[in-house]
Amino acid sequence: MRLSGFIETHVDAIVGEWEKFARTITPAADFLDGPALRDHARSILLAAARDMSKPQTPREQVAKAKGEGPEKTPSLDKAGASHGELRHTVGFDLVQMTSEFRHLRACVIRLWITHLKSPDMAAFQDMIRFNEAIDEALAESTAAYAEQVNRSRDIFLAILGHDLRAPLQAVSMSVELLMRKTTLQDEALLCAQNIRQGSRHMAAMVSDLLELVRSRLGKSLPIEPVPMDLADTARAAIAEACAGNPQSDPTLIIEGDTRGVWDSGRLAQLLQNLIGNALQHGTHPRDLIVTLRGQADTVSLTVHNHGEPISEEAIGTIFDPLVRSSDEELGQASTSLGLGLFIVKEVVTAHGGTIEVSSSEADGTLFSVTLPRQA
Repeated sequence: MRLSGFIETHVDAIVGEWEKFARTITPAADFLDGPALRDHARSILLAAARDMSKPQTPREQVAKAKGEGPEKTPSLDKAGASHGELRHTVGFDLVQMTSEFRHLRACVIRLWITHLKSPDMAAFQDMIRFNEAIDEALAESTAAYAEQVNRSRDIFLAILGHDLRAPLQAVSMSVELLMRKTTLQDEALLCAQNIRQGSRHMAAMVSDLLELVRSRLGKSLPIEPVPMDLADTARAAIAEACAGNPQSDPTLIIEGDTRGVWDSGRLAQLLQNLIGNALQHGTHPRDLIVTLRGQADTVSLTVHNHGEPISEEAIGTIFDPLVRSSDEELGQASTSLGLGLFIVKEVVTAHGGTIEVSSSEADGTLFSVTLPRQA
C-alpha cells in the first residue's frame, strides 16, 4: 500500500498515537481533553496525503526540498498555522509543539513499515513526499506560533507602557509642585531637579515604547495635521535641547518658506530625537547645525554633526527599532531604548515624506528629511 493511502486508511489510529504523545506534554496537556489534544492532527495528515498523491517532477521536488517550490497545499498550510496558534494559546512552548511533528513523522513511518511486504523505490519516494508535507506543516505552525508570541509580547508591552504613565505623571506633578511651593537649596534643589529630569526621560522612553508597540500591532502612527511653521517647532526643539545640554549651542539656518500642514507635536518629536541623537554621538556639541529649506512643494530639514562616522552596515539598520550604537553596547549610559530613530522614520512616513542619512569622517553625519507641504 502506498503511504498516502495508508495514512487515509489508518488516520484514526495515527491520530490516536498523536493524542497519546500530546498527553505527555505537561503541564499544558493536563487541562486539555481528547479533541483539544488531537487539535488539527487529522487535517494535517489528510492534507499531507492529498499532497503526496499529486504528481511531482524531479525539479519540483528539488525546489520544494529547499522551500522554494511555488506549489503549496492550502489546506495543509491552514491546518499547520491553526495548530501553531492554538498550541501557543493553551500553553505549549515552541519545543513541545515541534516535538509533536517529530513524533508524528516517526509514528507514521513506523506503522507503515510494518504493513510493507518488500520496500521498493516507490516506498522511498513516498517517504520523501511525506517528509516534505510534514516539513511544510511544521514551518507554517512554527511561523504562526512565533507570530502569536510576538503579538502577546507586544500587547504586554502596551499594557506595561500604559500603566507606567500614571505613576510617572504622579512623580512629575509632585516634584513640580514641590519646587513651586517650597524653597529648595543646595543638595535638595539638585535632587529635585534630577527627579524632574529623570521623570521626563522615563516618560519619553515610555512614549517611544508605546509607538513601537503600535507599529508592531499593525497600526500606523496617528497624526493630526494643522497649518504650522516648521521654523517655530525647530526653535522650540533647540531650546529644549539646550536646556538639557547646557554645553550645546546648535545653529539654526532657515531658507525660504517653512510653513505647511503637519502634526506639530510629531515634528517636535522628530526634531528632538534627531537633535538628541546628534548631541549624544557628536564630538562637538556646539557644531550641530539644523537647516530648514522651503521649496515649491516640499520643505527639507537636515541635522548635521561631526563625530564617529556611522558604518555602512549600521546605516542599513539605523532606523530599525531597538538598535543601539557600538558605544551603548559597551555599556555607556543612555536614556533611550534605541527607539529614537525608529520613531523619526515613523513620523516621516506618516507625513508621506522621506529620510536619508549619510556619514563619513570628513563630512560628518547628515540626516536629511523631505516633507510634502501638506501631509
